[in-house]
Amino acid sequence: MKILRTKQAARDWARAGRQQGKSLGLVPTMGVLHAGHMQLVAAAAACDRVVVSLFVNPMQFGQASDLAAYPRDEARDFDLLRAAGVDAVFAPDISEIYHAETQTTVLTEQLDTVLMGALRKGHFRGVCTVITKLFNILQPDSAVFGEKDYQQLLVIRTMVRDLDMPVDIIGVPTVRESDGLAMSSRNLRLNAADRAAAPVLSAALDYGQTRVADGITAAALEAEVADFITREPTAMLETVDVRDAETLAEVDGLIMVPVVILLAARFGEVLLIDQRVAVPAPVLEGVK
Repeated sequence: MKILRTKQAARDWARAGRQQGKSLGLVPTMGVLHAGHMQLVAAAAACDRVVVSLFVNPMQFGQASDLAAYPRDEARDFDLLRAAGVDAVFAPDISEIYHAETQTTVLTEQLDTVLMGALRKGHFRGVCTVITKLFNILQPDSAVFGEKDYQQLLVIRTMVRDLDMPVDIIGVPTVRESDGLAMSSRNLRLNAADRAAAPVLSAALDYGQTRVADGITAAALEAEVADFITREPTAMLETVDVRDAETLAEVDGLIMVPVVILLAARFGEVLLIDQRVAVPAPVLEGVK
């Protein structure tokens, strides 16, 4: 497994594979890998070669303290990726990715201002900017992302569409712990009490999915799911949103199309997110 520390080394490695006619799959990560990341790696293996990026992107963090607290374990990550048969890891320093006088960023204007974009201002600008950089450096044929960060996945797909980037974006379903908690590097920061309480998010999504199948308005669903979560005293609810699963547009009245239920809650100082696409039961014409 090649370990690439500079943009030039990454470009040279990727170019050599293209000259041999080999396709390249990219898995962008911020490290501290878990089984969910390994599912992304497995999906990327549909290409001839797989490269994983390990880069804690400062542009995605609103507060310096959150950036400093983000866990890191590069040696363990390398061992996991080597065992998974990854061909190369791109693990640059911040100074290698961002010029000291950087002026240019990438933004999906509408999606950046709603839901998690409103809660974490500037977050998706940071995501789009670093993903654009990775695409330019490595020029992959495909890139793989988890559906847990549902809005992020739509943001990246929108960016690729709007800027005509020749990259196939692949989404992989959320991987969960045995108790339902969505796998995340942030879970390592939970204390024992918060870790025990955090599966309330997946339980709330189970409940919400059932209610959508029963038939319910979007407003009522948001209220019921919020009530479900706030019954857990450890959870500090940030947002519950029910949006059109394809566009993230608001849904009025009775849910008649697939929707995504998007949750954000704090457990101690740790912000966790989760999501679930829920599909209403078929509505028969003439039946009320």
